[in-house]
Amino acid sequence: MATVKELRELDPKELRARATGLEQTLFELRNKHSTGVLDSTADLSKTKREIARILTVAREKEIAAAGTPQGAPKKSAATPRGSHLEAKE
Repeated sequence: MATVKELRELDPKELRARATGLEQTLFELRNKHSTGVLDSTADLSKTKREIARILTVAREKEIAAAGTPQGAPKKSAATPRGSHLEAKE
């Protein structure tokens, strides 16, 4: 299992390759689990967490490369609260 520091040092292609490899591993673990051969079911959740960690770092790199925060709230010219309650003549 790689730490987040180690993952941040990798380029996006390497991150995607690791994620793909772990997804294959997860598939194999699920097959073993369904046939009753899997020794430790904790390996399933550990592998899922590792995939999520890798994809999160990859997404952070995508956002940093774009230069704009994707999840940032958009500022709009909103009307002040209660202005719709004022009487219009």
